[in-house]
Amino acid sequence: MRFSGAVGFATREETSPGVWQEVITETVYYGDVVRNARRMVTPSMVPPVLNVGLELGNSFSIVGDADAYANFMDMRYVKWEGNVWRITDVEVQRPRLILSIGGQWDGNTP
Repeated sequence: MRFSGAVGFATREETSPGVWQEVITETVYYGDVVRNARRMVTPSMVPPVLNVGLELGNSFSIVGDADAYANFMDMRYVKWEGNVWRITDVEVQRPRLILSIGGQWDGNTP
């Protein structure tokens, strides 16, 4: 299955003296879906919680550019299938990057 989607990168910028904030930028990448899976996550809380969370176990193999290799540690999310998913792992396998995702991203987007 083919993949085309935005990847969010976070950089820290000083917004006022001593105050730093993550600023998100997006770049569109192309590649393949190499793993398409889901898992249900039950929070371990007392008393038991009725709501069960959904996490994906997907992996995407994208063709990296110089910017992606230089900043792979700043990758935060992938936009895919109409949702924004948190990147949990990035593996460098030149000329590709393997991105693994988990739950939905709940942070900032541009």
